[in-house]
Amino acid sequence: MRDVCIVGGGVAGLAASIFTARAGLDTIVVDAGGRSPPSSRTQSGDGGESILARNASLENYPGFPDGVDARRYLRLTREQARTAGSEFELGRVTSTEPIDETALEAGFVLETAGGDPLEARRVIAASWPDSEYLVPLDVGRIKRGSKHFVSVDEAGRTAVDGVYAAGRLADEPHQAIVAAGHGATVGLAVVHDSDANFYHDWVTPEGYFTGRGREVPPGCEEIGEDERLERDERARARMLEAFSEPLDEEPTMHPSVEGK
Repeated sequence: MRDVCIVGGGVAGLAASIFTARAGLDTIVVDAGGRSPPSSRTQSGDGGESILARNASLENYPGFPDGVDARRYLRLTREQARTAGSEFELGRVTSTEPIDETALEAGFVLETAGGDPLEARRVIAASWPDSEYLVPLDVGRIKRGSKHFVSVDEAGRTAVDGVYAAGRLADEPHQAIVAAGHGATVGLAVVHDSDANFYHDWVTPEGYFTGRGREVPPGCEEIGEDERLERDERARARMLEAFSEPLDEEPTMHPSVEGK
């Protein structure tokens, strides 16, 4: 059984997966990959797309003064999630039910189209706009026009213990930076609720804590100057490689426009 199953490989789901995986929770992201019908779960998950992939350019994400290709941003975020320890599978979740109705801490079983069921102790729904798989659970779906949203508290918890919602599905604004932030908030809520030994994501200069007679807190790390320079070199080399050439393919068009 997995610790966390995240349904949806967009910005919110990816951000949540980075936090849960880095905290040591066994995390899997299931994404339909923008396909209709979705591809089999047996594939690697590299082809997953979020609605952001329809953007010609992502313009309001901090850290990119002149904007960034939204598809490249998604690829790098997915790579970061993998580096953190998340696993990916392509497919569409069709239903989610408790393993034991009388004991939600036993986890949930997620049925998938064309694949084996998945079991997870906690579920994060980040699959805008699809939430039909949550119907078997009384999570508080709210219909607004043709779309459904999921009612959550300030940390993304639904009315069902162990089930969370992140990003647009949780009625957050349709902005990438907001989705990423909310996904991180939900990921941290899952970490907190699971009692994982996770404190922060600080990597500090050597002596930052120990120089004050303190132990380095869980989730933190002190590194020396040589290690800092090595990490900086590695990070810069990866960014130079990632942005060395433009992406060949074009942005994904809205389904209503395709074929015209």
